[in-house]
Amino acid sequence: MRILAINCGSSSFKFELIALPDQRAGSPTRVASGLIDRIGDGATASFELGGDKSAPATAVAADHAQAMRLALKWLRGCGLLDRLDGVGHRVVHGGDEFAGPALIDDAVIKAIDALRELAPLHNGPSLDAIRAARDELGDSVPMAAVFDTSFHRTMPPPASHYAVPSDWVQRHRVRRYGFHGIAHRDMAGRCAALMGRPVEELRLITLQLGNGCSAAAIHGGRSIDTTMGFTPLEGLMMGTRSGELDPSVPAFVAAQEQRSVDDVVADLNHRCGLLGVSGLSRDMRELEAAAGRGHAGAALAIEIFCYRVRKAIGSYLAVVEGADAVVFGGGIGEHAACIRAKILGPMRWCGLELDPAANASMVASEGRISTNASAVRAYVISVDEALLIARDTAGCVSGGPPVEKPGTP
Repeated sequence: MRILAINCGSSSFKFELIALPDQRAGSPTRVASGLIDRIGDGATASFELGGDKSAPATAVAADHAQAMRLALKWLRGCGLLDRLDGVGHRVVHGGDEFAGPALIDDAVIKAIDALRELAPLHNGPSLDAIRAARDELGDSVPMAAVFDTSFHRTMPPPASHYAVPSDWVQRHRVRRYGFHGIAHRDMAGRCAALMGRPVEELRLITLQLGNGCSAAAIHGGRSIDTTMGFTPLEGLMMGTRSGELDPSVPAFVAAQEQRSVDDVVADLNHRCGLLGVSGLSRDMRELEAAAGRGHAGAALAIEIFCYRVRKAIGSYLAVVEGADAVVFGGGIGEHAACIRAKILGPMRWCGLELDPAANASMVASEGRISTNASAVRAYVISVDEALLIARDTAGCVSGGPPVEKPGTP
């Protein structure tokens, strides 16, 4: 099967065309891919086909609908749409409605639209891309929505409930949903494969660290807690998001500055985190370089970031009752060896011993970064959301389970 996997960020659009083997034997083939970045003014696009990658070039993509059309135009020009079996769209928020991938029809689109206010940076762009794809491809190509929240539907009530009046839950659906579920599921499956053990036997703490960041406690292949909650704003410090915060702060700042609470919450999403603390950048690479030059704000941002990740690991060690492994993924998790060392260095107390040489060499690759003697192992995983989206979509459009289990290479 040939599946087009779509991943919409708040200002980016990524796609991969993946050929999945019809049987469980065999490996998937990456046919083509592309990235349309900085959607809006100054958008750029780059595409890859057969190992040949174009340099980023200026593109007209005012929104994610135009980005979708641009990608389909390029794929059509390469003669790659004739044998398309399905399109899978990553959708950030599935609420209580979706416990797994869903074939997209008018009812599913309406349900995703109703959840837009819970993930305004992501559900809207995904809907724009979905509608554009349906307009361009018609009914001949089935499409599926793969939800970031679905993996966390297994969280037990103590983890999924806030300590708020029950009528808030019933009337307004106020609860902890969790996000990055596709990435956390992929990390768990890949880690199990590297360890040579069934994921159902493992207790894992997975860390998706990028511009958005979250941790998850996974027991027996099921999410039992995660740091993001009602929206992606809760939890760890992120690129521009504050993460955990006294809930009185937005109302206090709004009153002090005579602004609306909505304006302050927008700041919590766009002006806080690494960017807000450093006053410099949300990019960890830039902050590491600046800290090395003595920039105090960058150094403080890095310290807070690592402290909060380490604190999350400590709490989840209690939740899973002692972990078999801690797993790093995402742009920071996969590439920033110094950040991994700052996070794990002080954790020998729990039996986790970092191998400095292995950690330093593990950049844009995957493998173990803990010593052979470490009681709790540590791994870096190259998260592959596109492949998981493709497999879920293939299972959905064919009316069966995913073509291959998560974690298979």
